[in-house]
Amino acid sequence: MKFIRKAKVGSAIPTASMADISFLLLVFFMVSTVFVRYRGVPVELPKAEKIEKLESRRNVLQVWVSSEGVVSIEDRNIALAEVGKVVHRHMTVNPRLIISLRGDKDSEFGVISDVMEELRKVEALRVNFSTKLELDQ
Repeated sequence: MKFIRKAKVGSAIPTASMADISFLLLVFFMVSTVFVRYRGVPVELPKAEKIEKLESRRNVLQVWVSSEGVVSIEDRNIALAEVGKVVHRHMTVNPRLIISLRGDKDSEFGVISDVMEELRKVEALRVNFSTKLELDQ
């Protein structure tokens, strides 16, 4: 005698709530992520008499010079001889680029002068010197 099975067992994975789960995971990671505005080298900025605020951050490249003389661009320490090459690469992508030079108040002016000379070599003449705001004092 042969038995015939009337109901077959399905092996499908239920996907009805897959969109809800992925949305909850997305919201969780968005809420738990910490956004860092600037990393860079820790720099104590000097004070200035007259301050103008840059309106667009899209066209700004941050160049940091620490008190030890370390030059950093985009959170990477760069050798002084490589500063011009890195800035030139960014300027070919964005010709309206403004270089924001942030030098520590205790850094030697010789290092900052060398960075400015490297910027001049690649014709990066739109340079902004970042300082402390009067409110930050």
